[in-house]
Amino acid sequence: MYKHILVPTDGSRLSIKAARQAVQLAKALGAKITGFHAAPDFSATYYGDGYVLRPPSSKKQVELARKQALRYLSLVEVEAEVEKVPCKVLHTISDRPYEAIIDAAKRRKCDLIVMASHGRRGLSALVLGSETQKVLTHSTIPVLVCR
Repeated sequence: MYKHILVPTDGSRLSIKAARQAVQLAKALGAKITGFHAAPDFSATYYGDGYVLRPPSSKKQVELARKQALRYLSLVEVEAEVEKVPCKVLHTISDRPYEAIIDAAKRRKCDLIVMASHGRRGLSALVLGSETQKVLTHSTIPVLVCR
């Protein structure tokens, strides 16, 4: 069946719940897990009439993103370790997380993506968009959505 599961996480309670379910599924199937986090790209923040808040240096921003990603991904690693499921993690910086998720799944030769959905409906789903929905729409790899 499935041998390698990609588990994208944004650090939210729902994504950690999805990670737990992915680990349980991997354990039952004898599969391995890859935890993944896509941090947003950085840009200057503009306020008012062209005033710019001086952001941290790009080097500092990359380091902050790395620390945050490792914090989120450590939760996936701990879940996998408890259940003795092989797990590796990776992270990237991307303005389009759904593309980064699909790309990571392809590069790592994953045969399933397990991810959370916040379950927004109506106008909020339309306005806020959904990375999960975009992955479902664009991925050729099967996607299991957890709520």
